[in-house]
Amino acid sequence: MEVITEARLAARRRSVSSVKEWLIEQFIRLNGILAIIIVILIFVFLLRDGLPAFKYVSAGKFLAGINWYPLSGIFGSLPLILGSLWVTLGAIAIALPIGLACAIYIAEVAPVPVREILKPTIEVLAGIPSVVIGFIGLVTLAPFIQKMFNLPTGLTALTGSIMLAFMAMPTIISISEDVIVAVPKEYRDGALALGSTKWQAISGVVVPAAKNGIIAAVMLGIGRAIGETMAVLMVTGNAAVIPHSLFQPVRTITATIAAEMGEVVHYSPHYHVLFALGILLFGITFIINLIADIALHKTK
Repeated sequence: MEVITEARLAARRRSVSSVKEWLIEQFIRLNGILAIIIVILIFVFLLRDGLPAFKYVSAGKFLAGINWYPLSGIFGSLPLILGSLWVTLGAIAIALPIGLACAIYIAEVAPVPVREILKPTIEVLAGIPSVVIGFIGLVTLAPFIQKMFNLPTGLTALTGSIMLAFMAMPTIISISEDVIVAVPKEYRDGALALGSTKWQAISGVVVPAAKNGIIAAVMLGIGRAIGETMAVLMVTGNAAVIPHSLFQPVRTITATIAAEMGEVVHYSPHYHVLFALGILLFGITFIINLIADIALHKTK
């Protein structure tokens, strides 16, 4: 009787465990489906209010127009697109070498106690609100750049690039470090066994083996930078002109939407054009994240 009772109790425990696992699987699946539905609804919402903009301005004039005067009904978004790209490329040019160097140091060089301090500290930096970073750039970095380069104003594309680089670096460092650590130990041992120095093994074997993951980290960093709003709104000068240098004010797509959406008349041409800018930004970030996802799958 005791054996039968224990067998029944074991079967009951297995049944309860299987029910719990099924519920957890369904909860995870539901969350995944919900995330997809939310993204689709966001895109549909943007299309609903953004597509009417092309009743007032052609797609060609919208994408290639060089003047942004919404109060006069002129909606040329090329200065905004180039401003976003200009600031983002400057940020990546700063963040990539520094971020990659930090990731290599943490993964391959730093002693364990130093690594345990640096990695969580860098991850905490990603949680600093963008408005705080923008305020720091406004009161410290902008005056410094103005004096250093003898400029009329320190609110320039360079200022925005430096602040965005600071915001993108935690993403680049964290993901790159994880990918470098994931490179099999046999790669390092094989390189050292063939007579390579530690730095030769890192630069010639480990980093190339982690290349796709590093590319994904950079693309995600770009996605963070190009979608940033408050920091660039505060430190780039917000001049809707074609940028020719990092030392002049620019205006980004995100800053334009944030600055003008609160004051625009609902369902006016200006209102719909701002949503059209949102569609454009959504497409850019979607492509960037898609490239990053493809790179990560190649790494696996």
